Amino acid sequence: MAKELSEMTLQELWNLFPIFLVPHDDKWKVYYNEIRNFLEKTLSGYPVERISHIGSTAIFGIWAKNIVDVMVEISRCADIDNVAKKIEENGFIRMSTEKDRISFNRGYTKNGFAEKVFHLHLRFAGDNDELYFRDYLKEHPQTAREYEALKLKLWKQFEHNRNAYTEAKTEFIQKWTREAKRIYKGRY
Repeated sequence: MAKELSEMTLQELWNLFPIFLVPHDDKWKVYYNEIRNFLEKTLSGYPVERISHIGSTAIFGIWAKNIVDVMVEISRCADIDNVAKKIEENGFIRMSTEKDRISFNRGYTKNGFAEKVFHLHLRFAGDNDELYFRDYLKEHPQTAREYEALKLKLWKQFEHNRNAYTEAKTEFIQKWTREAKRIYKGRY
């Protein structure tokens, strides 16, 4: 019988849920729309300001992990812990809590990934650099292809180490996010 996820070591989790990239799939937009509609209903009594599709699955044509990233921005006056509890009550597992940021996932099972996998990023409104990066890649296909090439290069090197994979992409993401915030100043 497989161990529960909560009983697994980090290395066991990374082995069960390796980094893997697949070609762009139009179903990601469908999955995002489904989860957005679910979240809009679930959080209808909460001060949600924006729900956004972020990450590589939001960029047409590039390879990505088969995981749809969603950002939920709430009003600065909201109680983030109350919103988080509501999200957890509705099938998401809290993965990390930082100051003013909480991350969840859905679709991770003790037997591996489910068909639909989501990462949800709960933030206060305005903490949304990912929107600038997403928009920049959408509007600059050459930079999107460079990002894809970087991810493909890092994939096998860090297949079983998500933290190292993420860290190795950070400089590229920060560089283009700064540029996006400069040219799209005030967009969000």
